[in-house]
Amino acid sequence: MSVLSVPLNARLEKAINYLIQTGYASNKADAARKAILQLEEEAAIMEVYKSEQEIREGKVLSGDIRKLAA
Repeated sequence: MSVLSVPLNARLEKAINYLIQTGYASNKADAARKAILQLEEEAAIMEVYKSEQEIREGKVLSGDIRKLAA
C-alpha cells in the first residue's frame, strides 16, 4: 500500500469534512479512497456511453475477427 499526500484548498477540505460529518466516510483517507473509486466508476460509465454513441454513428467493425486482426 502506498501513501499519497495531497494539498487541499479550503473548499476541498470543507467537502471532505462534510463527508465525514455526514457519515459517508469515516476519515479523510476513507473519503479520498471513495472519491477515487467513484471517479473510476464514472470514467467506466463514460466509456460505455462513448461506445454506445459510436455504435449509433455506425463506427463498428464486423466480420471475421482473424481477418480484422490481420
